[in-house]
Amino acid sequence: MNTQRLVLATRNRHKVTELHAILTEAGLDVELVGADAYPEIPDVPETGVTFAENALLKAHALARATGLPAVADDSGLCVDVLGGAPGIFSARWSGKHGDDQANLDLLLAQLSDIAEPHRAAHFACAAALALPDGTEHVVEGRLPGTLRSAPAGAHGFGYDPILQPDGETRTCAELTPAEKNAISHRGVAFRALAPVVKQFLG
Repeated sequence: MNTQRLVLATRNRHKVTELHAILTEAGLDVELVGADAYPEIPDVPETGVTFAENALLKAHALARATGLPAVADDSGLCVDVLGGAPGIFSARWSGKHGDDQANLDLLLAQLSDIAEPHRAAHFACAAALALPDGTEHVVEGRLPGTLRSAPAGAHGFGYDPILQPDGETRTCAELTPAEKNAISHRGVAFRALAPVVKQFLG
């Protein structure tokens, strides 16, 4: 039997490697490729109002364009005292998409007078599987913690330097990549999705 090909809606090689390891742990033998294997397919605008909607938008678009099963995820930081913001706007909170430092600086300024007991937040991730016939499944993962008042750590990206996971004394950016992957919101979501992928493709 031919190995099933699965497409992950990302051009980030680290995400492809991470999901492949999780699927392998789940006992699934798939050929996993990123969206960069199909350079002619444009990126999908994230027009949904939830992480799940954005993940499904990307997964369905890729499944339709390639005729293959597709996985996509969307994630961000949700701050309790801000009513769940920045949420789906995490990557462009400062107004410019992908400017991690500006996003971080703005969020810290907005929370400057908020005491530690009220600085609860979590990273959230929705991971979706879509098949060419329209079948879909979405799961979510969380990494709860507290926001520091100043960044710490050199690993990771985005808001990692200010989120201290519950039960930890270090921020996500102070954890090793292996430590972070073991508890990360994306890792939790992908591991929850793995048995679903196995069910449909195994």
